[in-house]
Amino acid sequence: MNRPIRTLAVFCMLLFGALMINATVLQYVNAGDLNANPSNRRVVDATFSRDRGAILVGREPVARSVPSDDEFEYQREYPAPFKYAHVTGYFSYFSQTGIERTYNPLLSGDDSRLFVTRLVDMVSNSEPVGGSVELTLDDGAQTAAFEGLEALGEGTEGAVVAIEPDTGRILAMVSSPSFDTNRFADHDFGALNDTFEELDAREDEPLLNRTIQTTLPPGSTFKIVTAAAALESGAYSSADDLVPGGSSYQLPLTDISIENGGRDCGTDTIPFTQAMEQSCNTTFLALADELGVEAMQEQAEAFGFNSEYLDDLPLQAESRYPGDLDEPQTALSGIGQSDVAATPLQMAMVSAGIANDGTVMKPYLVEELRSPDLDVLERTDPSDLSRAVDPDTAEVITEMMVNTVAEGTGTPGAIPGIDVAGKTGTAESAPGRPPYAWFTSFAPADDPQVAVAVLVEAAGQPAEIAGGTLGGPIARAVSEAVIDR
Repeated sequence: MNRPIRTLAVFCMLLFGALMINATVLQYVNAGDLNANPSNRRVVDATFSRDRGAILVGREPVARSVPSDDEFEYQREYPAPFKYAHVTGYFSYFSQTGIERTYNPLLSGDDSRLFVTRLVDMVSNSEPVGGSVELTLDDGAQTAAFEGLEALGEGTEGAVVAIEPDTGRILAMVSSPSFDTNRFADHDFGALNDTFEELDAREDEPLLNRTIQTTLPPGSTFKIVTAAAALESGAYSSADDLVPGGSSYQLPLTDISIENGGRDCGTDTIPFTQAMEQSCNTTFLALADELGVEAMQEQAEAFGFNSEYLDDLPLQAESRYPGDLDEPQTALSGIGQSDVAATPLQMAMVSAGIANDGTVMKPYLVEELRSPDLDVLERTDPSDLSRAVDPDTAEVITEMMVNTVAEGTGTPGAIPGIDVAGKTGTAESAPGRPPYAWFTSFAPADDPQVAVAVLVEAAGQPAEIAGGTLGGPIARAVSEAVIDR
């Protein structure tokens, strides 16, 4: 063999080898990712013709497939579309969101754990059938949260999250405004495209899941974190300890003075519990400045700030406590302002951590995964996320939060005959628009069954923009739904 032919032969062998490697990577290494890609039209075409598994709340489906009279054979249906939209998400020809996206392989029947079922289907020449996903949500709590936001009127923007403190099970997750997920299940692709463009163009962003994707200043609800940092520092140990009070506070290194909005915060020092009950800005500004940015950041991160922790839904935004705040910014962070930002899920976790003797549980939304034959494939076990505070610290903060609901700014969240631990928050927003209203609580205080966070970005009806006024009644209704179940 002469040299040119030998060179050409080697070159062809290299090309053949490269082709085999590429085919191997595509068919085996990347097969799972390519198959799970929501933009893979061949996969979507195939799954549109399958009996896709149900998404369940208790025993009731909140997403299911029903027979259709077109070439796709099955139509996705959402029995309570607006109430569960941001949790279930939607399964459409163009994309998937929410649980429909996260658990698409199981729901579509392609999950590797359904291998035996798929093999039987193949032998019997049957189309694959999807498995089901059971959520942790409580329908009563979800309904109370949904109706509570709706009661604020058309144009309301906000979110509600409820958590079982000792497990991390998410009992309610509602974002407003919502949307009709059934419109995304349409087999008329022209209408489907119009639906997406219409909702995507709206200024109130109905497709946004505000429970986990919106981060805003948490305002005075963050004073729980500041109080925790102060108690954990060892400088304070009880609700009766004296802390800085006064009618105003001048930010360090500035001539800016911040007041308390007319609330009773004394003239010098006041009991810690009074500072929490009256939501005294002067106290928590001074405490944050006293503690410093490192201690404040460490405490915030112990509750989950600056991290991701929810595996069941995509696109979670991290709640934020920056470590590079200067002295005046650090003081402002003590009242949940400056560059501090949180999701409603995060603030529910703050209350849940206090309710659970200082341990924050990892939040989860999926209870069980089941095969088409209802065999349990996977069950979520509760797990610790972090130790946020010592149990003694949690006990002191609980006492102060109970007083806040019984005698302070949180009275709209009170439940007759039950001690509720809560904290209000009203956070400054952009110039020219109303502040954000927050409320977070847990109940019963002596045997916590539920922790709630409510955010109202904008109310659809004229109302006083205050966390207690807007968020308190919603948190109360959600808590009652859980306690009475």
